[in-house]
Amino acid sequence: MNTNIDNFNSVRKPKIFNQSASFVEGWYWVLPSQSLQVGDVKAVTILGKDLVVYRGKDRRAIILDTYCPHMGTSLAEGKIEGNELRCVLHRWKFDGEGICVDIPYLDEPLPVKAKTWPAAEQYGMIWVWTGETPQQPLPFVLDWENQEFDFSLGSQFSINCHPNVLLLQAIDTQQINIVNQLPLKMVLEKQELNQNAIVFSAITNINSKSFWFNLYRKFFNNSVSYSVCYWYGTTSIVSFGNEFTHLHILFTTRVLPGGKTEGQTLLMCKKRKGILGKLINKFILRVGKRISDRLLKTNDRILQTMQFYIKTPIKADLSIIQFINHLERQKPLTHETWLLLREREREEEVREEREKREKWRDELVND
Repeated sequence: MNTNIDNFNSVRKPKIFNQSASFVEGWYWVLPSQSLQVGDVKAVTILGKDLVVYRGKDRRAIILDTYCPHMGTSLAEGKIEGNELRCVLHRWKFDGEGICVDIPYLDEPLPVKAKTWPAAEQYGMIWVWTGETPQQPLPFVLDWENQEFDFSLGSQFSINCHPNVLLLQAIDTQQINIVNQLPLKMVLEKQELNQNAIVFSAITNINSKSFWFNLYRKFFNNSVSYSVCYWYGTTSIVSFGNEFTHLHILFTTRVLPGGKTEGQTLLMCKKRKGILGKLINKFILRVGKRISDRLLKTNDRILQTMQFYIKTPIKADLSIIQFINHLERQKPLTHETWLLLREREREEEVREEREKREKWRDELVND
């Protein structure tokens, strides 16, 4: 369809989509909250950057660059003192803002600061913002503002494909119907929430004669709402249900060198009162984990040998193209440095220009 092809022309040479050297500035998961106890210090590598995460007496998660600004010792080997982290080598101590507050043998510390990064905790996970100041909230379920909910951590996973390609499977209506064999005929509508978030949604009817779907229709009705909300192209919240119950599956991912994916699933549903309500939610969350694990297993088998491109787009591919175009308008950072993509390109230009000048000088000297 010509309209789709025209829409895709703008991202023929993407700078973000399916690129292992770049990613969008935003919130990314670091590790489960339960794996960082008070007094713990852990080394992590997030999007190519070495970081340290620690939890002091006040129970806040603090994230900073791994290496001490004095001589480059790994701060992951340090020791927690109250809410502060002391380096193992020369015992320099840094507070939660990265400011050096103590240097042994000096009456006053030097004006030295370790680089810190904005951190937050939600849904049982620790998150990091990959820029100086958060521009958006943590990924959230749109209908749940000021509402309580139950959640449980699902599986951590690793898949041999890029996060963008993995997550767009949730809006690939051809795959939903043909590969996963779900009896849902959908036409997705797009809504851009802000620069970093886009939603695809539909209300669809169930077309199946199976016992379980017939039972569902008996207690509820024939229609199901379905939506996928993307944040930064690497976290998606897949939601489906009816007016009585909703299940939300959060897939949050990071890109690894070579374009591979590591991720974490999270299951959420609205909090219900009483023992019966808790049992219902426990069942819903358990079902959600089984669904998410099955989807990941199916996608792993398909995507690990796939080289993604769109050469012959059809009408059913429109949502995928809209996702790519939305992603390409966001703020790209480079893997490992977390610098703006243009900043990195400018650094390379300066380096190349410097090398040319040095070569020119060498030639003059040799002459």
